[in-house]
Order: sequence, then C-alpha cells, then structure tokens
Amino acid sequence: MNAAIRRDLHAGPGEPRASPQGETGLGRPRVLIVDDDERNAFAAVQALEDLGYELVVARSGEEALRALLDDDFAVILLDLHMPGMDGYETAALIRQRKRSLSTPIVFLTAIFRDEAHVFQAYSAGAVDVVFKPVDPFILRSKVSVLVELHQKNDELKRQLAYRDWLLAENAKAQAEKQSALAALESSRARQEWILRALPMVFHSRGVEHPFPALFVSDGVEGITGFAPSRFTSEPEFGLSRVHPEDLERVVAALTQAATSGSYACEYRWRCADDQYRYLLDQGVLAAGEDGEFEIFGAILDATERRSLEEQLTQARKMEAVGQLTGGVAHDFNNLLTVVLGNIDFLERRGDDDGRMTRRIDAIRQAASRGRDLTRQLLAFSRRQQLNPVTLEVDALIAGFLPLLRQAVGEAVVLRHQASTIPLHLHVDPTQLESALLNLAVNARDAMPEGGTLTVATAAETAPDGTMLVCLTVSDTGLGMSEEVRARVFEPFFTTKEVGAGSGLGLSQVYGFVRQSNGTVSIDSRPGHGASIRLTLPAAEAPAAGFPEAIEGGEAPVVGGPETLLVVDDDPAVLAMTVEMLGDLGYRIVTAANAAQALAALKQNPAIDLLFSDVVMPGGVSGVSLARKARVLRPDLRVLLTSGYVGSAAPLTADVPLIDKPYKRADLAQALRRLLSEDAPPPRPRRARRRSADRQVAAG
Repeated sequence: MNAAIRRDLHAGPGEPRASPQGETGLGRPRVLIVDDDERNAFAAVQALEDLGYELVVARSGEEALRALLDDDFAVILLDLHMPGMDGYETAALIRQRKRSLSTPIVFLTAIFRDEAHVFQAYSAGAVDVVFKPVDPFILRSKVSVLVELHQKNDELKRQLAYRDWLLAENAKAQAEKQSALAALESSRARQEWILRALPMVFHSRGVEHPFPALFVSDGVEGITGFAPSRFTSEPEFGLSRVHPEDLERVVAALTQAATSGSYACEYRWRCADDQYRYLLDQGVLAAGEDGEFEIFGAILDATERRSLEEQLTQARKMEAVGQLTGGVAHDFNNLLTVVLGNIDFLERRGDDDGRMTRRIDAIRQAASRGRDLTRQLLAFSRRQQLNPVTLEVDALIAGFLPLLRQAVGEAVVLRHQASTIPLHLHVDPTQLESALLNLAVNARDAMPEGGTLTVATAAETAPDGTMLVCLTVSDTGLGMSEEVRARVFEPFFTTKEVGAGSGLGLSQVYGFVRQSNGTVSIDSRPGHGASIRLTLPAAEAPAAGFPEAIEGGEAPVVGGPETLLVVDDDPAVLAMTVEMLGDLGYRIVTAANAAQALAALKQNPAIDLLFSDVVMPGGVSGVSLARKARVLRPDLRVLLTSGYVGSAAPLTADVPLIDKPYKRADLAQALRRLLSEDAPPPRPRRARRRSADRQVAAG
C-alpha cells in the first residue's frame, strides 16, 4: 500500500508529472503528507482519498525535501514530532525555497498542544494546526479549502502572467509596428530622394486623349521649371507645350500604347523659360491600384545628348569637307604653280603689246585669287603650315586696328576692349590677323546701316586649371538664325549675294583656331547681332617678334652656279621649275620620286641642294627623302615645297618649306639664303619632332 501511495515520486517517463502549479499532467492537485508514523499517514490518506487529489507520502523531513525538489504541491501536511529533522526545521527549509515559499503547510501534532508550540508552528510558516487523532471530516474540509485557495491563487498568477505576456507582446508588436512605419517612411523618403536625384521623371497618365497626368515625380520641376501639380491639375497641360511639329507624332505614340502595350518617342517640349528641350519619353500599359489601365512611363532630358550628337555630326561633316578640300588643294596648287611660273616667263619676254600685258595681269590676278582661295581651304581643313610665335595679343590687335578700320568703313564704330593684364598667345600672327580681318568684314556686311564692332580680350580659367585667352568679336548687326549658325563655318556657305563673298572667311577662322588648339563658338539671334568667341591656350613666355617669312616679296632675283636636285612627281611642275631655275643659272638634276632622288645623290656628289615636293607617291614623302639624303650627305642643303602637306605637316617643322604656288623671286630668294649659309641646317632632332606632332595632333 505504501508503494501505491507514493507512486508519483517514482513515475516513469511515460507517466504524467506534476505541473508548476502543484498539479499533474491530468490537472489533479497534489498533496504531500509528511509523517514518520505509517499509521498516521495511512489515516490521512484514508481521510483525503475521496477528494480526488494526488497524495504523496514522505516518512521524514529529508524525504519531504527530496519530493519538493522534483514536484510542486498544493498543500503540505507536516507532522511536528519526527525523529531527526522535526516539523519546525523542515518547515523552515521549505520556506527558504522560492518554489515552495507560498505552499500552505498544515502541522499535525498529538503532543504539542500548548499555546507556545502552536505559536511556534505559526511562526514557522504554518497556516493551521490540526491535533491528532485527526477528525477525517475536519481534515478534508481544511485541505479542500486550502487546495481551492491554492488553485485560485495559481489561477490568478497564471492570469497575471498571461496579462503580463499580453502586455509584453502588445508592446513588442507596437514597437515592431513603429519600427516598420519608420522603415517605411525612411524607404519612402529614400525613394523620393532617389527619384529627385535621377535625371529623369516618372509618371503615369490616362489612356484616353489628352492623356492626363495622374502622377508626376518631383524631378519634372528641375527639367521643365513647372511643379508636378501643374501637370496633374491641368489635363491638357502636357500636350499643350509639345512642339507643334512633334505633337502629332507624340499623340500617335501614346495612342498606340493602348493597343501595343508600350510606346517610345522623342520630342521637343517648351519649358518655363520658353526654351525647347528634347525629351525622351517611353513607357508601358499596366493596371493601376484601382484596377484601371494606366500608362506608366519615364521621361529623360535628352537635350545634351542631342546637342552632342549634332556636334559630332557637324564635326564629322567638317572633317569630311576638310579632307576633300585638302586633297583638292594639292593638285590645284600644282596647276597654279605652272600657271604663275609661265606668267613670269611671259613677263620677262619684254613684249610691249599693251593688250598682252593687260591679259597677263588678268591671268596673274585670277591665279593669285585661286592661290588665296586654296590657302583659305587649307586653313579650314587645318592642313596649312603655321609659323607660331609668342605674342602679346592686345599689342597685335592695336597695331592691326588701322587696317581693320579701313576694312569696316566709316559707318561702323570700331572699339578695342583690351584686357587689364597682358595676355600672350603662341600662334601664327599672320593667320591671327587674317582671322580678325575676316571676322571684321563679316561683321561689317551684317551691319548695312552701320553699327558698332567690338574686339575684346579676356583671361579665363578652364575647369582643368588651364589658362585661356578669349578673343571676342561682337557686332550690332542683323544676327543669325539657328540654321545659319549651324552652317556658318562650312566652306563656300554664305548668305551674301552672288559675287559678294566666297564663303571661306569664317572657314579660315575655324580652321586656324582649331589647328592652334582652340575653340570657336557663336552667340547670335536674329535682330540681336552676333558675338564670335575665339578661345586659345594662353602662353607664359613674353611676347617675341614676328618671324621672318620665307617669301621675300619683291626681293632681287639672284641665281648661282650650284647644282640643284629637283624632285616632283608632277611632270608639268617639274618642267616649269627646271626652266625657271635654269634661267637663274643653276645646273639641274631631276627626279620623279624619292628612289630616283637617292640614286642621283649617290651618283652625283656635286649636288649642293635638294629641292623636293613633300607629297609624292611610293610611300616616301619629301620629308623622309630629306632625312635619308642628309644621312648620305650631311652637308646637303634642303628646301621643301608643297601645295598641301597633309599628314606630313608636323614633320616639316625642322625643314625649310616654301608653299606652292610660289613666285620666281620668292623661290630665288629662298634658294640663295640656303646656299649662302656657311653650314648646313641642323639635322632634325627627334624630341623636337615629337613636340610638333603633339601640337598638330592637339589641333
């Protein structure tokens, strides 16, 4: 019977165990009976077994404490008089444990009935004292009341714990909600900043004409100058500012989106400053939040890209024209060389026929004009031979003003706004003066009723820190339309009447500035004049004198007895040159290409000077020929000539050069200068050649 009573103390793993509330897994309250007398313990069990509790018996205080280590109890019935550890000591130890601190203890005693012991029992933590022999009815009543109180107390604890859990869970949920709301708000703010930072506009619009805007991101204001509310509040606002020439195409694209599911179009849109910008608009058809279909799209400002494309197209066109003009210039200058050379022969015949003289003069003037036109074409194509020096730009302009005043006439007021500090350029002064003259004449023609022409200089700093010199020529004339401004630098393009201009003046300006590593820009509108701005790299060195030109004007024609090797692939030019130099007394050896010239040098050590064309067939230019010839003959003089040096332009910087077509006197002076020198010109230095290559490549 004792083993059956104490079965819960030795329950197996598959049997129910006590819960933290003093109940088993089945929910029955557990009562601990502690008594060393088996008969008293049996009597207590008999009195309580009808209550349906789980009864556990311990025969000593130590056994009771071991039971409390494993389980919790609703009530403890504790005998006061036990051997070893009595009831007082056991109760004190029970009260020291947190789990059993509030477990009701009822003392059972048959000996200690006086008030002192009863008081000591209550002091030890007992809730009641029952005297033996125990009345079963009284014991059942007391235990049932205490168990019920214990259960209600546990239920209250569970409810309080559940309430605390609910409050904690609610607080946790609120915190998570607040965190989620903060994260959502942060995400929305981040998305808004991203949308504002992106160089595009996101939008949605209706699918029916006029395709009203339903949503427009804030970035639209940075592109168009209008707030998003302007688009969403006025259904027709978006289409109303599309360029009239693009409107039909835009409507067709948006209409097509309703059937094809997508659209893409580029159009001009008039912004708040009344300037048109190119917009790239593309999107798709999709269902909105309410289930209705909308057009969702993005708009990108394509103005800069369109401008770059137009600039690239213009640059390619100008490069193509430049290559064409450069190629024509070579052959054309060869023809002019023959024409002018033969004119010199006719003049030297001394014919007194007046009509013949006038005809020769007319031919010379026509040929000279053709030579000037060719030089302007070469200037545009950036294939002319430049002779740059360092000069002070305002000093050059001041010295050139008298000629400019004659060119523009009395009806135009000419002003020079010089910089407050000296500005230096490393350019060809003759070409700079020619550019100023062309700009002045062009401005004069744009002011038929007179006006003001201003030449101004100023210093600027480029984004990379490079110092620049800006030379601006402004007029108060008729101005230019956008179409004219786009073509004004093209060769032979002119708005003047036939015969009033060649259309090459501004082409020369463009080519010279680009070849000098600069840029040209135009600011002009119809009725508001024009301002042409030349921007060139500043030079640090002080101004230097102008270079002495090879062409000597009306210098005396002097020949000599020396032997010259003349190399030219054009038979007519070669024949004319041989006759011209023969008349000057020189002995002539000829060659049609570099191979023949080198062979002649090896066979004829008496050759004093090599006079060669630059551009020749066979893959060996006159520059290469000159270098190879100086290897064979270090004392050999060299003079090159060309009507178009092409890709060899940077290489001719170390070799004397005379341009075709040349006059007989100019050629004679250049030859005499070289042949009269005591020592031959220095051989080309490689470092200097690389410097010239960089200079031309940059232009």
